[in-house]
Amino acid sequence: MRRILAALAVAATVFAATACTSDDDGKAAPAAAGTKVSLGVIPIVDVAPAYLGKKKGFFSSRGLDLTLVQEQGGAAIVKGVAGGKYQFGFSNATSLMAAQADGVPLKVVANGVTSNGRPGRDFSAVVVPDDSPIKSPKDLAGKKIGVNALKSLGDTTVRQSVRRAGGDPAKLVFTALPFPEMPAALQSGQIDAAWVVEPQLSEALTQGSQVIASNFVDTAADLTVALYFTGSTTATQDADVVGRFTAAINESMAYATAHPEEVRDIIGTYTPISDVVRTSMILPDWPHDINRPSLERLATLGSEDGIFTRPPALDQLLP
Repeated sequence: MRRILAALAVAATVFAATACTSDDDGKAAPAAAGTKVSLGVIPIVDVAPAYLGKKKGFFSSRGLDLTLVQEQGGAAIVKGVAGGKYQFGFSNATSLMAAQADGVPLKVVANGVTSNGRPGRDFSAVVVPDDSPIKSPKDLAGKKIGVNALKSLGDTTVRQSVRRAGGDPAKLVFTALPFPEMPAALQSGQIDAAWVVEPQLSEALTQGSQVIASNFVDTAADLTVALYFTGSTTATQDADVVGRFTAAINESMAYATAHPEEVRDIIGTYTPISDVVRTSMILPDWPHDINRPSLERLATLGSEDGIFTRPPALDQLLP
């Protein structure tokens, strides 16, 4: 833990040295090359606004030279921010709460993505091959289920779908795979079911899979799925840069909401998708506000599932 804290302090010091001043609107007058900031992301639909915002100049107009770094899951991104690999991260809420409960000093700076709340038509689902004997979440007991990271959001939300269907969530067997590998792993029989989000959800469906559960919808109404965050030291010592980043990502999410076709186009620039998948993708919601009751629900379920070492302190984590 001391090493993590030290890394955060060093990263914050370096970050502060590159900061530039802002005007009254929070949009900084860019330096020659802008303040360099990096953001850890996962190559899924959730982070399309960040890529779109970079393209549209929402970060550069605030004096930020943004680099996006891809990782497999939220836990890896948390470690990257804690270790000074990058200043900002995008992570699922469960990974953030687990890290906070373990004493990692993190601070959420903006909402990330939210379930659209539509059963069977959300951007996240548990899928099985069309000819699978698994017809309900209850049938997942003892089956091998692909998730992108263990003891994270996938575990908790899939278990909740199983609970709601009357199954035993303690009997699930999870295996970690990157989201892009899941459709092929499902068709080859490497796994029996997969938790996928877009664009891998539509990819799996076009290859012969079907939805058996909308795990986010089963967990909480309008579930806040993931958030943008930084280290607590950075949030305190570099409040100007953090404020400009937050303003840029909020503008990016508002733009993405208003321009869904541009969202579909930008996704193909950071993860391979076919035209069929691009046009059929189910998009999430990108609201400005964080749905705290849904995060409290995740915290309760994560505690029941043994993911947290102690109850997360949401007041310390959230803005």
